[in-house]
Amino acid sequence: MIKDLPLATYFRPKNLAEFVGQEKIVGPASWLFQAIQKDQVPSLIFWGPPGSGKTTLAAIIAKATKAEFTEFSATSNGVKDLKQIVERAQENKRLGIKTLLFIDEIHRWNKAQQDALLPQVENGRIILIGATTENPSFAVNSALLSRVKVVVLESLGEAELAVIVKRAAKELAVKLNSTLAGLIARLANGDARKALNILESAVEQDRPLTAELIKSIINKPGLLYDKNGDEHYNLISALHKSMRGGNADAAAYYVSRMLTAGEDPLYIARRLIRFASEDIGLANNSALMLANAVYDACHKIGIPECRVNLIHGAIYLAKSPKSIAAYQADQLIQAEIAESGNLPVPPEIAESGNLPVPLYLRNAPTKLMADLGYSRGYKYTPLEDDSQQEYLPEKLKNKKFLPTSLV
Repeated sequence: MIKDLPLATYFRPKNLAEFVGQEKIVGPASWLFQAIQKDQVPSLIFWGPPGSGKTTLAAIIAKATKAEFTEFSATSNGVKDLKQIVERAQENKRLGIKTLLFIDEIHRWNKAQQDALLPQVENGRIILIGATTENPSFAVNSALLSRVKVVVLESLGEAELAVIVKRAAKELAVKLNSTLAGLIARLANGDARKALNILESAVEQDRPLTAELIKSIINKPGLLYDKNGDEHYNLISALHKSMRGGNADAAAYYVSRMLTAGEDPLYIARRLIRFASEDIGLANNSALMLANAVYDACHKIGIPECRVNLIHGAIYLAKSPKSIAAYQADQLIQAEIAESGNLPVPPEIAESGNLPVPLYLRNAPTKLMADLGYSRGYKYTPLEDDSQQEYLPEKLKNKKFLPTSLV
């Protein structure tokens, strides 16, 4: 922290020159940039993911247009607070001062609360900027939506996040090379606030900044168990491998041994369900149904009666033909997600990559979504030839995850 403020707050840009990212909406050629320069900013809804700059941009607009800036949180402020702002705005208007009201998480306001904004936006008493991570088509009343312009913000790119953390490190007089800045940028997953929080946490450790330190900050704790000598896990591993190897006698033995030792039958049943898809999969689709039936039987009748249900299930799975196609596809897809997100860390501590779904594959139940290009150009398969239509994100075009024999 600096001067009793979180790093993300302290380093918040004060003007467009310091603002990083969102070139499409605030670049010199954008309409919003021109509106700011001409002091003609209308009421807006900023729709974008966390850390994309919604609050910062609202404050910059207020400063650039010399408007009085009031920040609300829809989770803690209501209509009573709004009335006080309106009274203040009326006085400001008489003095020739604009009032900009920023409402964070505006989607959390109910219809009545949002309706209270309508006359104030309509008569220009306040300039409203609402921020939301939710689709405004569903999160904002249609009456209010018709009186504002929706601005779509995107997650910040890694290069942009790297610029932000390098600036902060320089101000902090902390050595941060490009490799570590890039690592923080990748782990932040498009969120400037998260990037600065990672840097702040690392600096607070009062140790040299390293990749290991940064990864440890975002590391997600795993399950706590003895991986080396716990008989519980030795036995479940033996059961799994016995079924995989087709040895029904060994599978039945290990199920019985675990139950005799007091193992929870539902734990074993859950492992059978997992095995049915991981090791048998498409070779015998009935295996998953039987494994589910075994779990249901164990849940209904319990020990000792369900012992035979588990033995029955283990024998069936052991004797069933095997296919790991579904499991392999999942592994390949997880690797692709990590690679697409450029995350050089193990999957257990990595955030998923966020490649955008092609616009033509997205539904467009509202006019706003249609205007943004949702569903435009989609080929309706029952009536149109979709042979040239790509269903994966653009960066994964023509990518295959399943064996060709199954495609």
